[in-house]
Order: sequence, then C-alpha cells, then structure tokens
Amino acid sequence: MILVDSSVWIDYFNGYSTPQSDKLDRLLTEEPLAIGDLILVEVLQGFGDDREFSAARRLLASLTIIEIGGTDIAVAAAQNYRALRKRGITVRKTIDTVIATRCIESGHDLLHNDRDFEPFARHLGLRVVGF
Repeated sequence: MILVDSSVWIDYFNGYSTPQSDKLDRLLTEEPLAIGDLILVEVLQGFGDDREFSAARRLLASLTIIEIGGTDIAVAAAQNYRALRKRGITVRKTIDTVIATRCIESGHDLLHNDRDFEPFARHLGLRVVGF
C-alpha cells in the first residue's frame, strides 16, 4: 500500500506539477492508495473554498484511510527520533516522525516531497516511492 503525504496532496490540489504530484496523478488510476488520518487533517484544513473542500473530501474519502498514531506508534516514533538524533539528524516536524514510523512499522511505501523523510529512508528502512 502506498501512503501519500500532505506535501504531495497540497501540490496536487494546487495544480503544481512536480515529479511527486505527477506520480500521484498516475497512481490514482493505477492502484489503491492510502492517506493517514493526520494527513487528511493537514490537507483539508488548507481549503478556503467550501466547494473545493467538499470535492477534495470526496476524493480523499475514497482512499484507504489509515490511523497514523496510537501508543505503540508513539513509542516507536520517539525511538526513531532518538536514533536519528544520535546520528546528528534532527527531524523538524513530529508529525513526519509519526508518519514515517507508521509506514516503517506497517510496511507501507511513502510518496512524499519533504526532506524530513529522507533520513528515515536512509537509516531506518522507510520505503519511498520513486518517480
């Protein structure tokens, strides 16, 4: 299962062509995708227009929605954050640590456009989607 991060959805909904948003556009017709509940919040809160919000909500509700957190993931995320800190790497956003950890623990691939996920792929086994 491929989990799509808000960094890609935001570009997609804003009409920005990036390698990641173009890949998302292709994947939407090719295979099942997932969105995390916390990612859903990040994406939907950015819509100012009610019609655009409703259209995005319908599209995103058609995906598999994954609960990102929970006690086990919280503890594993803290351990992953600490492991990266020991390597001299500081992840800027806690939510990215939780998303990466959910993907690692559940075996999901991640489609993203956010440099904070790179150390998780390089050092902790996060699988990312190529273009």
